[in-house]
Amino acid sequence: MADMEMEEDHPRLILHNFLTEDECKELEFIHKSCSTIGYRPNVFSTTLSHLIATNSAHLIIPFLPIRDRLKEKVEETFGCEYELVTEFTGLISWSRGASIGWHSDDNRPYLKQRDFTAVCYLNSYGKDFEGGLFHFQDGEPKTIAPMVGDAVIYTSDGRNTHSVDEVTSRERLTLTLWFSRDSSHDEDAKLILLLEENVLHKSNNVPWSLLPLPASDNMYWFSPHQASNQDIGFDIRLGRLHALGFDVYYSRDMNFGSDLSELLMEPMQLARRDQLLDHKFVNVLHSLQVAQFYFWKGCKSQAFTNEVQSGKAVRLSRSQSEKITQTGLGKAGAVLHQ
Repeated sequence: MADMEMEEDHPRLILHNFLTEDECKELEFIHKSCSTIGYRPNVFSTTLSHLIATNSAHLIIPFLPIRDRLKEKVEETFGCEYELVTEFTGLISWSRGASIGWHSDDNRPYLKQRDFTAVCYLNSYGKDFEGGLFHFQDGEPKTIAPMVGDAVIYTSDGRNTHSVDEVTSRERLTLTLWFSRDSSHDEDAKLILLLEENVLHKSNNVPWSLLPLPASDNMYWFSPHQASNQDIGFDIRLGRLHALGFDVYYSRDMNFGSDLSELLMEPMQLARRDQLLDHKFVNVLHSLQVAQFYFWKGCKSQAFTNEVQSGKAVRLSRSQSEKITQTGLGKAGAVLHQ
């Protein structure tokens, strides 16, 4: 790990290979399995509170050692050992068209608790995406080309005003954390409360399960270029499935004029080209998490081939193929890989 010198007037530090490639790939799997529409146009996010809310709290575990290492590094670098709490942890990706102009990370009254920022890059400029260069307004280094595993840490105030160029193709992935000296903004306290509420709700109402429960439907609805007509767009869960080469199939007859959210909560199967997987998923988020898991582990299309050879996939009939076409779900999401 090579650290660059830190300027006194613009306190920042670049950490090369702070994360391993395996750590980056696991976080990428989590994000592409669980993300929702983000806080800016063409941005997607996965927060720890969202993982809890969608019954995917077990996916928080890989974040914990990384958060501890980053906090220790920030405290060591800026001389504030044992003073900081983690204010926010999130996976953020920028798709084609996403950018942000000059700003500091504490530039709103409700953000003044942020003292330090850490950004870890989960994929690489030029290889995995185009555009999306990171710039500091003053000081050195002036420009950072994101590389997988690298991290940049800096003060969140005006000494490190920065911007991000527009992403011109594919998807730029980061793990972003903010740290605060104000213990009332401790993210962990809020997460523990959410976990307690979640466990209490389950114990009183439903059996324990690790199957995902999708969030509100509008959290997954992507309208390219912030279209004023919200009917123009697609569900990002379907988009990510399509990017992997999958369509979705519902066995029972449905009223396809009904709300899309009703359809996506129904049990379903995955199809690839002219083959239908035998396995039934409880909802579209469940199918997405399983498909992304196979791709994360490097199984990719070979896993599907094995399913076919073992008799766990069958050839689609004409009526089944027509039903997939009628749903209008098969072509959503090419924007994620443009």
